Amino acid sequence: MALLRSVANREIDTVEVSLDDVREFEVATVDADLPFAQGSSLAFRIEHNARSYVELFSRAVDALLPEADESAMQDAGADVLDVLFQARRDRDRRDREALQTQGDAAAAAAESFPAALTRRYTVRFVPRSNQRAQAVREVGASQIGHLVTVRGIVTRVSDVRPAMVVAAYVCDECGSEVFQEVTARQFTPLTQCASSQCGPRARGRLHKQTRGSRFVRFQEVRLQELTDQVPMGDIPRTLTVHCIEGAVRTLSPGDMAHVAGVFVPQPYTGMRALRAGLLADTLLEAHHVRPLKRRYDELAATAPADMHLRLAALGRGDAYTRVARAIAPEIFGHEDVKKALLLLLVGAPAKRTREGMAIRGDINVCLMGDPGVAKSQLLRFVATVAPRGVYTTGRGSSSAGLTAAVLRDAATGELVLEGGALVLADNGICAIDEFDKMDETDRTAIHEVMEQQTISIAKAGITTTLNARTAILAAANPARSRYNPRMTPEENINLPAALLSRFDVLFLMLDRPSAEADLQLARHVAWVHTHGRHPDPVDPADAVDAELLRHFVAAARARVPVLPSDVAEYVVGAYVQLRQQHKAAVEAADARRTLARSAVDSGAAPATRSAIGTTTPRTLLAILRLAQARARVRAAEAVAIEDVDEALRLMDAAHVTLDARPAAGERPARTDTSSAIYALMVRHARTVGGTDAALPQIAYAEMLDRVRDAGFSEADFSRCIQQYEDIDVLQVNVMRTRITFVSAS
Repeated sequence: MALLRSVANREIDTVEVSLDDVREFEVATVDADLPFAQGSSLAFRIEHNARSYVELFSRAVDALLPEADESAMQDAGADVLDVLFQARRDRDRRDREALQTQGDAAAAAAESFPAALTRRYTVRFVPRSNQRAQAVREVGASQIGHLVTVRGIVTRVSDVRPAMVVAAYVCDECGSEVFQEVTARQFTPLTQCASSQCGPRARGRLHKQTRGSRFVRFQEVRLQELTDQVPMGDIPRTLTVHCIEGAVRTLSPGDMAHVAGVFVPQPYTGMRALRAGLLADTLLEAHHVRPLKRRYDELAATAPADMHLRLAALGRGDAYTRVARAIAPEIFGHEDVKKALLLLLVGAPAKRTREGMAIRGDINVCLMGDPGVAKSQLLRFVATVAPRGVYTTGRGSSSAGLTAAVLRDAATGELVLEGGALVLADNGICAIDEFDKMDETDRTAIHEVMEQQTISIAKAGITTTLNARTAILAAANPARSRYNPRMTPEENINLPAALLSRFDVLFLMLDRPSAEADLQLARHVAWVHTHGRHPDPVDPADAVDAELLRHFVAAARARVPVLPSDVAEYVVGAYVQLRQQHKAAVEAADARRTLARSAVDSGAAPATRSAIGTTTPRTLLAILRLAQARARVRAAEAVAIEDVDEALRLMDAAHVTLDARPAAGERPARTDTSSAIYALMVRHARTVGGTDAALPQIAYAEMLDRVRDAGFSEADFSRCIQQYEDIDVLQVNVMRTRITFVSAS
């Protein structure tokens, strides 16, 4: 009765009925061996005929509902419709007494108010805890009217709008109020009064009264299948979910959740009904929503006691290294990369100046490397662990799919914005694989997101700014798929500088042969395939599962470490030193360009740091973000110098890999680049049917592609052509389409 008392006093507006409680009650009171089957179990009948039982339970609540407390009715914040309903009840009581005095009992019963008008609550069923969550494609016509649970990701959420459930009319002749219950999306308004007070011939006209009608909060949600639920060759299916009253605003775009509701058909309306014929659309009337991934603040607030003990034990050791090893434990090695991904998950606190300028705290990381170094697996793991993680690929993403698209709302016909992957990943992580395969026009769409963390839209008369407070984790392959030591880092990376500067850390993951490392890697992979899981750590206390990792990140993100003045001066000095190193690297690179190519290939040129690690003011912000994230991991209240040193070490480790040189035992680069390219042209001419005495002409464009595949640049190819033309060995036509071997003629 306490629940009904709260409903009567307007403290709650939802009566939840748990099917687990119903099942437990009937087992305890009826029969302990009562089967869950038709005819014997009430919980079974509710689950298979939920819509009818909603009305039955609502009638039971109406019969048992007590009167509201006077204090609740006299509250200044109480609903003003209560006064209107009380006046209607008093008038209705007087009318019924008058009709009963006249002996018209049927008319007296007809004058009562509909129950949907006076109910200030909704009845919702909570599914059984062991009910299996289905995919959208698994819900079929045999489950019409059943209480089903569907698992998926929310792709679109409409605005909360009022939906009419009871229409009120007033007769212009007798002044009677007439009510009409609305049970479909469209209805035909009443025009003539059917009250007994109007004469049988002169029926008055009815006028709709908006104030006297009953409206409920309504929201439409689009639920889409998850990627692991889609069969090969199919596209994800979607399901429309209708949320009413207490169920509104429980889902946001990008949320993955179990949505339980009644699966019902919905006839088409308007012109679509003429084309559809007997076909009908289907939807889910939401009853209960259970998010699969809770936000970080919710995880930190609802962590159980045993989880607090595990977090305390984890914090007593080197939590930074132990938690970093828990990131994709099936992947062997890449310790520094995993530490950078841990800092990406934790992030730094976002800041806003007094003038309103926002400084992002999310860390952007780019993983570039050879094929087969597990870049995609690292991305998928991070997107899975993050409460709001979206995984997409560069070739399958467009600018509208990443930012926002303008669509027409099926309910209202208005143009609305549907958020893309970056909007769905708001306050989360967006993992973009095959980043180098994106078109340049699509790639520029994320420039604003990576720095300002907003998306400015001006389409179809809609001008707005959307939030995209997300960390970008990108994976890309070098130019021509593999890193070539003969080419400069700029030629290998092949990404614009405006985009590279927005990444806080850029790692180059190379597949370099090494007997010892290859042996350890092969043993690790064989162990994983044999046992179906990653190897256990040597110390059982170092074991960190995915749930503990999520709670650790949630607890770390709740901290806001400050930056002391002495640490700030240390960061300033380190940044100035990095700028000087970058200046020296640029000058050395300019000097190397003046040297002969043979001196560079033979190693005679001075070995200096590559200029690809551009040091800009964004680098200073990246150092501060990484240091604050490291302080969060240490559970410190202030950033220490060791945090700055670790941030500089990670950035230096990422930059050192950019200066890849052939490892010991590898074949060194040729000392004469032009001779190597000429030998390549001769071999190609022989493969197309030539001999040493008569080499045929070869296509210039085709040969340029082969030279690039061999690891040489276009400038090397042009230099080779020029040198051999000067000694009358080669000739190129004016249009530069054919190459002729003069010496063989």
